[in-house]
Amino acid sequence: MLAEVGIAVCVGVVALEWLAGALYNASRSSRRAPSSPPEPPKVQSGITTRYGWVAVAAVCAILAIAGRRYFDHLTVAALWVRIIGLAVLAAWTLFTLWARISIGGMWTAMPRLQGGHQLRTHGPYAVTRHPIYTGGLGMLVGLTLLAGVGQWLVLFPACLIVLEVKIRMEEHLLVAAFPDEYPQYRQHVPQLVPGLHALRRRAH
Repeated sequence: MLAEVGIAVCVGVVALEWLAGALYNASRSSRRAPSSPPEPPKVQSGITTRYGWVAVAAVCAILAIAGRRYFDHLTVAALWVRIIGLAVLAAWTLFTLWARISIGGMWTAMPRLQGGHQLRTHGPYAVTRHPIYTGGLGMLVGLTLLAGVGQWLVLFPACLIVLEVKIRMEEHLLVAAFPDEYPQYRQHVPQLVPGLHALRRRAH
């Protein structure tokens, strides 16, 4: 019961926030004057991957289902593991909402930059360069613990690979759009793991 309620609330809140943001962006676009057409994207990926992401999602689902027979023995029934998972899920849900609100109307489902795109370096973007993805992975860790691990364990590396591919596409666009600012920003802020640059500096 704890797992079902926690997952439904946290995932539902994120989904509602995404829907509200999409509706707001759509209404804002519809209010633009006909004489002032929207500015075309400054930089845009030449790869149309909409169906590709659907295929990736299908592969992840298959991995989760097929992995059940191999990972069921890793299921943990301890209540303390699920409580930690709920706390992790709640914390990263708030971080994900913060990141999504911070980027506002510049968020897009596919890797591309809109006209007038501004480089975000403050708020959650001072923690990691891709805080929405960081939050999503953190939520997945929480979901995995809350569900008792098991077949959920196979989803983390699969999602990490997918996000890494998407991040490389996005960073290629960002370097092209901000050739001076983005390399400097990338030197000081880690890609996904908060505090990673600080740990590396201490290690050296």
